[in-house]
Amino acid sequence: MTRFDRLFEVFDAADCVLITSDINRRYFTGMKSSAGVVLAFPEKAYLLIDFRYIEKARATVKDAEVIEAKKLYPQIMELLNKHGAKSVAIESETMTVKELNAYEHFFTEMTFVHNDSLSNAIASLRMIKDSDEITCIQKAQEIAEKAFDELLGFIKAGVTEREIALELNRLMFAYGAEDLSFDTIVLSGANTSMPHGVPSDKKVEEGDFVLMDFGAVYNGYHSDMTRTVCVGEPTDEMKQVYDTVLKAQLAGLEAAKAGVLGCDLDKVSRDVIEQAGYGSCFGHSLGHGVGLEIHEKPNASPNYKLALNEGSVVTVEPGIYIAGKFGVRIEDFVILTENGCKNLTKSAKNLIYL
Repeated sequence: MTRFDRLFEVFDAADCVLITSDINRRYFTGMKSSAGVVLAFPEKAYLLIDFRYIEKARATVKDAEVIEAKKLYPQIMELLNKHGAKSVAIESETMTVKELNAYEHFFTEMTFVHNDSLSNAIASLRMIKDSDEITCIQKAQEIAEKAFDELLGFIKAGVTEREIALELNRLMFAYGAEDLSFDTIVLSGANTSMPHGVPSDKKVEEGDFVLMDFGAVYNGYHSDMTRTVCVGEPTDEMKQVYDTVLKAQLAGLEAAKAGVLGCDLDKVSRDVIEQAGYGSCFGHSLGHGVGLEIHEKPNASPNYKLALNEGSVVTVEPGIYIAGKFGVRIEDFVILTENGCKNLTKSAKNLIYL
């Protein structure tokens, strides 16, 4: 079955669907571009794309007929009439009000379904990764880990956070990354208490934690990992906090499996941190889905009360952040299985002293 076939198995709120977002267009057609419109019916799908991308599209696109877009709206109308469609569903999460107004202005006799039904249906498909997607995600993770392993020899007292981030990025690209999963986070010393801080010109000092949150993109798919290392000898408090975060992360990995509620998985790790007296220092959710986007469904958070699906890829990333002192986060990401999970992150998690 194609991904379009799977979509229409779970979606019947309109005669056809209009896909305009870059991410979902790539998910369904296999082609990366910043332009193009997918119009899909239960019996056939089309990609309308302009001259700049037409050659690439004809060589790349799968499961959809490629049409050069010369007069987009009339061409869409022709296809709607050909298939006898009277209603069109749009992506409520990504289409702007301006774009929707333009479509409704031109297609006056068409009913546009702009509730969340299509976006939710696509999200439900994307949550469950197929074997090709898993292969790309694993490759992205291998690139990131290879870069991290080499980076450890670069980190020392006197280098800046920004220099470490730059070197890490260079290594990921050198080892085959198509892009970075997100702006690489490298923090040291007191800055590690900011979960999503920005690398600065602060120099690493002896006794500092260095926290690195990063990932690589391979064929559109993201990886995501966090490691916290120490330059020199940590204090007893630093060791205690690191051990607590590691214990919480291992508990989360042990509990991660298909069918567990996202909120319950979050609670497993959160309870460990709270019992150690650091509950107020863990202010973000335990994890999130990863795929064509760095943050996608499902989530492992206190407010996510749905069961996690078999085949989903989610992060497990507890942390403790003590303002003005230091922070620790350890993050792996895993594929959920019926009886547990497969950890895609192979880097060691014992506290590394540099």
